[in-house]
Amino acid sequence: MKAVLVLNAGSSSLKFALFPLEPGLAANPALSGQIEGIGATPELSAKEANGTRHHEPVVTHGEQGEQHRDALTHLFRWLAAHNPDLEIVAAGHRVVHGGDRYSAPVKLSEGLLRELDAFVPLAPLHQPHNLRAVRAVSALMPDVPQVACFDTAFHRTQPAVAQAFALPRAISAEGIKRYGFHGLSYDYVARKLPEVIGDKAHGSVVIAHLGNGASMCALRDGKSMASTMGFTAVEGLMMGTRTGSLDPGVMLYLMEQKGMSAKALTNLLYKESGLLGVSGISQDMRTLLASNAPEATEAVELFCYRIARELGSLAAAAGGLDALVFTGGIGEHAAVVREKVAALSGWLGITIDSSANEAGASRIDAADSRVAVAVVPTNEEGMIARYTVELLGL
Repeated sequence: MKAVLVLNAGSSSLKFALFPLEPGLAANPALSGQIEGIGATPELSAKEANGTRHHEPVVTHGEQGEQHRDALTHLFRWLAAHNPDLEIVAAGHRVVHGGDRYSAPVKLSEGLLRELDAFVPLAPLHQPHNLRAVRAVSALMPDVPQVACFDTAFHRTQPAVAQAFALPRAISAEGIKRYGFHGLSYDYVARKLPEVIGDKAHGSVVIAHLGNGASMCALRDGKSMASTMGFTAVEGLMMGTRTGSLDPGVMLYLMEQKGMSAKALTNLLYKESGLLGVSGISQDMRTLLASNAPEATEAVELFCYRIARELGSLAAAAGGLDALVFTGGIGEHAAVVREKVAALSGWLGITIDSSANEAGASRIDAADSRVAVAVVPTNEEGMIARYTVELLGL
């Protein structure tokens, strides 16, 4: 079986998916899963298309780079053992940051990797791990071509004014601007939209990618006009453990009055805030929706309020609102969140059908709604596989 391997490497996890290439690229993977706990007690878990599940421990050694290579080595041996006829013809990677230069996927080389290393300061929590996986694959399967698919690329169509910060020009010239993220998800959903909402897909659309990481994007004619995430993936919406947009004066106060270091602030912004911080209970929306604790309710209410606030802003950037689309783990599965956001946004012409919303239908707008409201499952791995096949001409 010829297949494209899709990899999404994080600091302690390695997500993977295997897309068969014959007789054409499969819409869904034959196998998907992850190796979690790299750096601690790694374990491989995988699920086949027929529902069969697999679990087994993974042994790694040494520093983080060696551990990622050990995890990949284990994965390749496991794939070969379970699929004796498997031939990996290409590997596609999620690479968070492509900077200003890359607005489309690229075939990877050692020279290009060095160039992408320069973007590590722009995404220090993601980029190093993405590139480490690329180098590990090169060492283990040197003849397999690899493709980088950038989370920032989709947003390069934004007008300059949407990317700018009100900073001195010399600082902006160093690359300090709004880049936007979750681009692979937005691209996939934008391509699916005509099937779901027809001609409105080419109008003014806002997509809400809601999950542990959450953002929203304004589109016009399928192209990004503005997004809630900016220079980093911490700006914008409240998230599972991230603050979202925060008055910079709060950070100055915490540094000056509380003596917090850059490391402590990083932990606060990325790991201790959001749904977890506000509720004091969990970062998982499912847990919060099932809880009767007032703190859980407050966290959910703030999450929905921030979405509604950003929706008004993005409608302005899109020049109106023809459609609102929910995607991501929360967007696809939390009917209560969709209902609350719609209720807060009725002034924009949004009315939803409660029955359709509860059922998780693809169209949940009521008959009298001026705005189409849809739920479209995202497929970032499928988008990476598609990019890889198209770029390499497989």
